[in-house]
Amino acid sequence: MGLLFKNEGHVVFRPAKDVDLTPASSELYLRANVKAPRMAGFLVKVFAWFLESRIFGTLLLFILKRDNLIHKLVTNAELEEPPVYVPLHPLDDKEEQDVKQVGSDLSPPELVQQAIECLPVSLENTLNGSNFSFRHWTISDYSRAYTSGEITPRTVAEHLIAAIHESSTPPLQMSFFINYKAEDILKQATESTLRYEQGVPISALDGVPIAIKDEIDCLPYPTTGGTKWLHNLRPCTDDACCVKCLRLCGAVLVGKTNMHELGAGTSGINPHYGATRNPYSRSKISGGSSSGSAAVVASGLCPVALGVDGGGSVRMPAALCGVVGFKPTFGRVPHSGVLPLNWTVGMVGILAGTVEDAFIVYAAISCQLPPRQLSVSPKVNFPLLNSTKPISSIKLAKYGEWFNDCSDDIRECCSNALERLQKKYGWKTVEVTIPEIEMMRLAHYVTIGSECSTSLSSFLEKLDFKELGWDARVALAVYGAFSGKEYIKAQKIRNRQMQFHMNLFTQVDVIVSPTIGVTAYTILDDALNTGELDYINGAALVRYSIAGNFLGLPAVTVPVGYDKSGLPIGLQLIGKPWSEATLIHIALAMQCQSSQYKA
Repeated sequence: MGLLFKNEGHVVFRPAKDVDLTPASSELYLRANVKAPRMAGFLVKVFAWFLESRIFGTLLLFILKRDNLIHKLVTNAELEEPPVYVPLHPLDDKEEQDVKQVGSDLSPPELVQQAIECLPVSLENTLNGSNFSFRHWTISDYSRAYTSGEITPRTVAEHLIAAIHESSTPPLQMSFFINYKAEDILKQATESTLRYEQGVPISALDGVPIAIKDEIDCLPYPTTGGTKWLHNLRPCTDDACCVKCLRLCGAVLVGKTNMHELGAGTSGINPHYGATRNPYSRSKISGGSSSGSAAVVASGLCPVALGVDGGGSVRMPAALCGVVGFKPTFGRVPHSGVLPLNWTVGMVGILAGTVEDAFIVYAAISCQLPPRQLSVSPKVNFPLLNSTKPISSIKLAKYGEWFNDCSDDIRECCSNALERLQKKYGWKTVEVTIPEIEMMRLAHYVTIGSECSTSLSSFLEKLDFKELGWDARVALAVYGAFSGKEYIKAQKIRNRQMQFHMNLFTQVDVIVSPTIGVTAYTILDDALNTGELDYINGAALVRYSIAGNFLGLPAVTVPVGYDKSGLPIGLQLIGKPWSEATLIHIALAMQCQSSQYKA
């Protein structure tokens, strides 16, 4: 770390501008120092009782923060940088390669059409003659089949409803959804079918089934946030802005997907609505907190789903379930109508079967409907994916010690994927040092915890804690223990990390890493009714995700292979602010290179 000196429990840091980011840097990589055993069942209940106790709680929380280095690296850190409270980046006028500029004031259907015109011609191939035993239907597949009359949105909806019911009941009980209404799905699909019969579909998304994480307002459903109580205190009265955009495009919104309660965990095990199970192995986790959205796409029920990414909550489950997970720059997609659980780190994201589908839905929801939420550029760059030549001279930053801090299978798979990308396109990998990554993880934890606790404070005053899951009770007890001093120190650390990353981006185009440190682990029976505390696996799962949220950077994960047990592995690309078009270009190249290595 960029230390001037340290003593017991006290660290003084050099100014960020004086820290060496080259591969020859003396900065040490500090591995996650997680000191907490896995707990579930009766143990997690006892732990929650102690944390909530006035006698023991304060002492226990002090010990937890001390032993996990929060006191040393956050609370008592001395930093000269002022705090940065919101990671909203200035607009960058630097030109991106192979893009076209479109107005963000276009309507969602117009933006979708602009995106469709950017897609490779190969997507025009039909499904006829396909020998795949299983394949994801893409948005283009649905649109083509509807336009040709091969199938109707109404027929798709009927099959989808039957499949959701089958997946929700024994013997599968996959727990993909918290809520869905067959009559509402059929109503939307019938209206879409009529538009196709009349030859006036709204857009390529017309009739396409899309699922919505239950952290995002979508009528006629309540927004539970994975709880049994929040929707009673905060009723859903309108669609979120991103949902309005999809509805204006004619998409069939098929229900609210399961999530980790209050987004306060990484496993996707919800004691109220069931553990969302991984379609690759129903005994494994799907990841959190956008667990249902990732699993419903991986299962093939929907080509796309929306999630919310506060600490890797889109990218992590996407990687665990073998799908694409895309999180735009902070402020790019309007956030109104999303539960305000973490307002400076949480962002709407997209889970999709392909990079192209993620791009199409990104185009739709990047529309700035009135009233505008944030001051963003009136123009958005869309990648010209139909270009005959790939973008050139791309530089990929790799911090070796961080990149390799994962399981052997993940390290080998991601290294091979990166090597294929370099050989195919002649792109260059640049070795760098990214200092204080563990310090950033702790500062993000303080930030997301403080914001969650604060946003729920008025509701929690009225709540009987028996309505909360036990793991959520533990999370809220820890979140509520962070002080104003710790929150401000965390924002000073945010400033340092923003400086580090922006300095790196003067030399490279993207930062590359695995998406997760471990593949999907087993769901144990003792966690089903209480949830679980597994901070060691949790730290491994979020290891590569934090910069995207804490620093407001765009990021995408692309599936690149499998471990020895056949569980998916994802490679992550983190981009410069507002560089979504470049990220999508590189992600599509990675997808094309990896498709032959996927089962």
